[in-house]
Amino acid sequence: MVWIPGGTFRMGSDSHYPEEAPVHRAGVDGFWMDATPVTNEQFARFVQETGHKTFAEIPPNPEDYPGALPHMLYAGSLVFLKPRGRVDFKNIGNWWHFVKKADWRRPQGPGSSVEGREKHPVVHVAYSDAQAYARWAGKELPSEAEWE
Repeated sequence: MVWIPGGTFRMGSDSHYPEEAPVHRAGVDGFWMDATPVTNEQFARFVQETGHKTFAEIPPNPEDYPGALPHMLYAGSLVFLKPRGRVDFKNIGNWWHFVKKADWRRPQGPGSSVEGREKHPVVHVAYSDAQAYARWAGKELPSEAEWE
């Protein structure tokens, strides 16, 4: 782990996303943070010991998404696919695509695996999954201000 010293800084933005406004002064106390991201190997141990299912592994409950079309109610996650040729960079749909059954074990979807990538950072992990991992590891996720 590495020590991140506390301090004050300008947080937010007045020029990008409305939810980031207004720019304001924020302060944080010093804190410890892991020096590297959580790996597939570490996350696998957590899943093996707890039986945790990630958000990407659980099909959405139709009651939580009234009006959703049945073909949209599948477990999976967004996967980066290299665009072919020139694309409009304002449309993330040009390179991020929902892939059924893509999850931390199958990062590119069915047929892929993390075999040989045990030391790579785990992917397709939602905030709730990261919280569960942190609790299991006896740690905490950084606050928004600490992360910035």
